[in-house]
Amino acid sequence: MNKLQMNKSPKFSKSYKPQADNNEQITTAVLLAAGIGHRLLPLTNNMPKCLTKVNEKEILAHLVYSLHLHNFRRLIVVVGYLEQDIRQFLDKIAGNLIIEYVVSTEYRTTNNIYSLWLARNKIKTPFVLFESDLVFAPFLLKNMLYPDRIAISDILPWMNGTTITADPEMPHNVTAFNLNSLALEANINIHDITYKTVNIYSFSLETWERVAKRLDQFISAGKVNGYYETVFAEMIADGSLNFQSILFAKERWYEIDTVEDLHACEKMFLNPILPSLQPKKLHNPMQQQLVS
Repeated sequence: MNKLQMNKSPKFSKSYKPQADNNEQITTAVLLAAGIGHRLLPLTNNMPKCLTKVNEKEILAHLVYSLHLHNFRRLIVVVGYLEQDIRQFLDKIAGNLIIEYVVSTEYRTTNNIYSLWLARNKIKTPFVLFESDLVFAPFLLKNMLYPDRIAISDILPWMNGTTITADPEMPHNVTAFNLNSLALEANINIHDITYKTVNIYSFSLETWERVAKRLDQFISAGKVNGYYETVFAEMIADGSLNFQSILFAKERWYEIDTVEDLHACEKMFLNPILPSLQPKKLHNPMQQQLVS
């Protein structure tokens, strides 16, 4: 993996409390799970990426556990590759979570920008957006349950991909998306600070309507094999999108792209000094099913 470098940054204030536009917690999640997961081959030869196991539990099981824990009611899943496997798995563990599917028949030739665009007609309420290759400690999701937020992390050597830039005086406010990590040092103002995106976002309906219109423009122009981060970057640059950043502990989440990532993730969450992926106290039989 490409190692990212970052400027020394001030710590997020421990007294900081994110302000919500309203006190209503988001209860809808959108999961993008259409892709093949080429970099996880051969594990994904016969199974979707989200059903890869981390410490004997599927990535999707870890997510559904977190959704139950935080009282989500609805999960919209964009499926494509081996979609029936995902449907059958969710049938077993969904419990009272309402599952709705969007099918991408073009999953072999498109990317996450197209998957998110496909979900537009299903999205009628504020929602939290997830990628299907993330594992994180469930408690981290708490501050992402309100609209227009982005999960970020301090940068570790294993991380690559998109980063965000923030003003050091107001580090919770995102000022830019950096899409090309290889050119990171050249693109960062020395007065700013840089964090890795975790690929969890929350949206109000008002914000989503603006994003959906921009997605329409990209898809209409045939840009179906790109990343939705390109849209976010453009909108943040022109002032039409604002995210409030939520800091995830860098040792308590992992993005699994390769077999090496998978092994590193398992090792991270077996570390006894770190919180378990699942709290010891379970609140209902469904949670017991997911961790037993």
